[in-house]
Amino acid sequence: MQVTETQKEGLKRAYTITVTAAELDAKVQEKLVEAQPDIEMKGFRKGKVPLAMLKKQFGARLLGDAMQDAIDGAMRDHLETSGDRPAMQPEVRMVDGETWKEGTDVVVEMKYEALPEIPEIETSKVSLERLVVKADEAAIEEALKNLAESAQNFEDRRKGSKAKDGDQVVIDFKGSVDGELFEGGSAEDYPLVLGSGSFIPGFEEQLVGTKVDDEVTVKVTFPAEYGAKHLAGKEAEFACTVKAVKAPKAAELDDELAKKYGAEDLAALKGQISERLEAEYKGASRAVLKRALLDQLDQMVSFELPSKLVEAEAHQIAHQLWHEEHPEEHGHNHGNIEPTDEHKALAERRVRLGLLLAEIGRKAEVTVTDAEMTQAVLAQARQYPGQERAYFEFVQKNPQIQQQLRAPIFEDKVVDLILEGATVTEKEVGKDDLQKAIEALDEM
Repeated sequence: MQVTETQKEGLKRAYTITVTAAELDAKVQEKLVEAQPDIEMKGFRKGKVPLAMLKKQFGARLLGDAMQDAIDGAMRDHLETSGDRPAMQPEVRMVDGETWKEGTDVVVEMKYEALPEIPEIETSKVSLERLVVKADEAAIEEALKNLAESAQNFEDRRKGSKAKDGDQVVIDFKGSVDGELFEGGSAEDYPLVLGSGSFIPGFEEQLVGTKVDDEVTVKVTFPAEYGAKHLAGKEAEFACTVKAVKAPKAAELDDELAKKYGAEDLAALKGQISERLEAEYKGASRAVLKRALLDQLDQMVSFELPSKLVEAEAHQIAHQLWHEEHPEEHGHNHGNIEPTDEHKALAERRVRLGLLLAEIGRKAEVTVTDAEMTQAVLAQARQYPGQERAYFEFVQKNPQIQQQLRAPIFEDKVVDLILEGATVTEKEVGKDDLQKAIEALDEM
């Protein structure tokens, strides 16, 4: 078996692998000897069929396996000897594959781009600033106020008062299409908050200004994408009777409110809110810190990038951004989306940083544990209530999905590793400053 280098230019590599006819024949013979003890054939005891007869019957079938084994072995030996790590799966093709005949040498061409040599990073030269935000009394009171509003009650307005946006009206209604009542279109004593958007578009607006005992005919058109197909796009009328008009009243900030949210008293609820807010601030601060770290790392290193990786990443970015700009398109029948120079520049940054973090993690033997993977799968499964088991099975059968879940965990662990050796100072700021820093991330 012979491996001959035909290209070594930058990261590009190309080789021809020649497997002689004799080597192939020896591989076939080896497989026949391995299988012989288990083969039965009429006229022979099990395991006693002559090799010559086995080769005549099974040789052609085993030749393909032998060829694949020989080529795989040659590739594996070459990569171990050269130290190359292909950036993507090598391209392998058989030279003269259509005209090859049994009994002749097999020549295979192998091409790939090798991963580049990645320079060491002196983490001590990384200098960063971590934004620290405390949950002050004003933020806690604002959160409490929001909780009180979400737990609001409604009290009857003075007799004769007109319903306003935000009020609750209690109504009886009967819905009809083409003069016929339809199933699910009627109710009695239904509490509807005007402006909540919980009814068909245009319904709630027509009840603003109504009073108790008013009878109103509300005319609407069901959306074209409405769930009930027999109603989608249809014009409908609802005969409504207003039975009560109630004004919203926020819940009192007291121990009773706290108990509604599972706290012993108001002080305990404030403590829970403080912890939640600071956890949110900490998460946002980490996002800002991580971006600053990646920006510094991007400036600290420079190395040749595998062009195929950059090209694939640029196309993925262009495709993703196109769908974000066209949310109405859920399929992929949109033709080719050509990456722009901006997409290519972003792809180069992502590939460069991805390779750098991967190399740092590899050298430091960073791993993602089974427990961490289980937690990641659980977190994703919660997005599919009632289908958690099916999601678990889906992940188990899809290595690509497993890698998508593993990658961000690995990256965060490498980031933590770098931060341990970096100089990180803390700066206490207000939540508005943190919010501006977060918004700035989206603009980059």
